[in-house]
Amino acid sequence: MASNYFVHETAIIDDGAILGEGVKIWHFSHLMTGCELGDKCNIGQNVVISPGVKLGANVKVQNNVSIYEGVICDDDVFLGPSMVFTNVTNPRSAVNRRGQYAKTHVGKGASIGANATIVCGHDIGAYAFIGAGAVVTKTVAPYALVVGNPAKQLGWVSEYGHRLSFDEGGKATCWESEQEYALKNNQVTRIK
Repeated sequence: MASNYFVHETAIIDDGAILGEGVKIWHFSHLMTGCELGDKCNIGQNVVISPGVKLGANVKVQNNVSIYEGVICDDDVFLGPSMVFTNVTNPRSAVNRRGQYAKTHVGKGASIGANATIVCGHDIGAYAFIGAGAVVTKTVAPYALVVGNPAKQLGWVSEYGHRLSFDEGGKATCWESEQEYALKNNQVTRIK
């Protein structure tokens, strides 16, 4: 475990949790044995991170988020306030489904808005943007912008989170970063 991190006095870090350099863990959060946090993660208030969860570097987890076993987030992921991951598709109190947890992978740079729900077993592509309150019931493509319940794709976003407008040749430029993107066969790639 790293030696350079901050843990608020009310937070609980179980033995066997792995913390990277520069991690910050705030009020009333609980990190369980076997979870792994990369460098410079910021964990807000009242967050629970279960065993087996892996967060890449610079993941920002806002207040009131529970990250259950089966979730892996790549670097630079943003998890908005009170968003929800599930890990069982058909939970029943009287039926033990441990060991049947579905996996959810969140790609590099993706953002998931406040109060969104990610139904387990559906991956979120790199740099995708999930709008506040969305309910994701299927896999989300890289750079996709999805909103609503159930979530539907409205368009595409840049790595800076701005909506992209593609010309007839399938090219678009992010106004802030000046990064260039191509849309081909309903897939976006950054080309510059």
